[in-house]
Amino acid sequence: MLRNMFKKTYTIIDSHYKHQKDQKEEPSIPEGLWRKCNKCRPPIYVGDVKNNFYICPKCGGYFRVHAYRRLEMLLDEGSFEEWNQEMPFSNPLDFPGYEKKVESAREKTGLNEAIVTGKGRIDGFETAVGVCDARFMMSSMGHVVGEKITQMVERATKEKLPVILFACSGGARMQEGLVSLMQMAKTSSALERHHEAGQLFVSVLTDPTTGGVTASFAMLGDIILAEPGALIGFAGPRVIQQTIGQKLPEGFQRAEFLLEHGFVDQIVERDQQREVLAQILKLHCKPEKEKSETAQTTISTASVEDVDNTVEESGKKWNNSGKSAWDMVQLSRDSHRPTALDYIHAIFDGFMEFHGDRYFGDDGAIVGGIASFHGTPVTVIGQQKGKTTKDNLKRNFGMPSPEGYRKALRLMKQAETFGRPIICFVDTPGAFCGIEAEERGQGEAIARNLFEMSALNVPVLSIVIGEGGSGGALAMAVANEVWMMENAIYSILSPEGFASILWKDSKKAPDAARVMKITAEDLYERGLIEDIIPEENPANEDTLPMLAQTMADKMKNFLRKYEGLTAEEIRNQRYDRFRGM
Repeated sequence: MLRNMFKKTYTIIDSHYKHQKDQKEEPSIPEGLWRKCNKCRPPIYVGDVKNNFYICPKCGGYFRVHAYRRLEMLLDEGSFEEWNQEMPFSNPLDFPGYEKKVESAREKTGLNEAIVTGKGRIDGFETAVGVCDARFMMSSMGHVVGEKITQMVERATKEKLPVILFACSGGARMQEGLVSLMQMAKTSSALERHHEAGQLFVSVLTDPTTGGVTASFAMLGDIILAEPGALIGFAGPRVIQQTIGQKLPEGFQRAEFLLEHGFVDQIVERDQQREVLAQILKLHCKPEKEKSETAQTTISTASVEDVDNTVEESGKKWNNSGKSAWDMVQLSRDSHRPTALDYIHAIFDGFMEFHGDRYFGDDGAIVGGIASFHGTPVTVIGQQKGKTTKDNLKRNFGMPSPEGYRKALRLMKQAETFGRPIICFVDTPGAFCGIEAEERGQGEAIARNLFEMSALNVPVLSIVIGEGGSGGALAMAVANEVWMMENAIYSILSPEGFASILWKDSKKAPDAARVMKITAEDLYERGLIEDIIPEENPANEDTLPMLAQTMADKMKNFLRKYEGLTAEEIRNQRYDRFRGM
């Protein structure tokens, strides 16, 4: 039986086995060389587990990682400086046996408490970092854990460091009663000040993250990542099942469940976490020499005028080749036109997509995240259509739901916090008008975007790359400048809808397209958009590189124009733009 059990590695112990073959005793295995995977059950060689980032090489199941081991995998060698390694113990309730329990955990783990905090470097980028260790009383959060996190965040805020916290916890520490509960508020308050100071907080959710930790610092990240399959929730699944008397669906409260429901930005494999976190830190680096408020306002009038002249001239370099407005409508809807993601990947470097609105779900009709444009961090958001029937169903044919607009707004507010310009790609027949969209507040979501976008302190550029349908498009186009592709349209509603309502005949859509003045040329002449991206040939896969280059060249001018303006000047320019319409 044992021979079959260790079939793949039997040669390692074969000679030992032969020496013992005449004996009835089973061969012994040196202690510590093997571990059992709790998911697939068979023994696994420890060296294989370690070399595989503590992931089962047989089933892919994740082992829990000790705090120092995780730091070793994450940080540049020799860069870690531990903070508050020793902190005094307290038993606020004089709970019987609590001291012995803590002392036992200390002896077992070699840790003073359930979290290790300090600072280190990830690919050269300095960061404050905290890692929970489940071996220590299931990493429950008592006074010392809360204090270590709070002091780490406070010091990071003072030193202008980003914070990365690896959460793993059974929740609040029951032996400390209400004192433990107060740590939820204390850690959250420290993170609010960190956020207000414009500093980054990345939360990484590992298995398990539950209770008071989930309901405090773990879910407050500017960016929230999770490990695959991690259990994440407020109440534990057994408690929920007992309370409601129902069997829970498969995958309930797992990381994938939270991604689908809008609470996690990305699920990141353990072997990719260092790379992903380094990229995040890179895209949130402050310039070495920050411009003073005075210096920011000193952009010369001449340079602004030069940029304006460039835009004015370039905007007239289109040729519609005799195409009618209805022809433009058909071209704007063409299934071969590049999508938002096509332009994003063609123009920007290192695009990192984020998911979810933090309230209900993730909407495939809107994509967004952070990227680099010629070394400048930017936030990019786009309304995304599909290219196949399956993809269109996933993207809801480019018609966003309320959670899509709320996701877009979340990313815009995040961009504002970190001073990133915002680039939006508009391409939608309109906002989704289903029962569920109304139930979740479609009108409110669009209105909120208009309200909040008008006051953003960073420059916003919106480019209509296909259809710009009604308020669903405007909700991503309250911008300092709006550009259009030559064969794009931007309208109050579809020509078919216009003809049906006004003329009671949808077949008159071509006539409606003409009188509605919805083409790029029509809107440019009326001062409703600032620029037109020419299409020598209709946009498609072959013309994408040239179109992307044209866009990129114009974006350079856009960013140059606004980089020297103050937040107030940026807001006022945006207000004046719409005030004059």
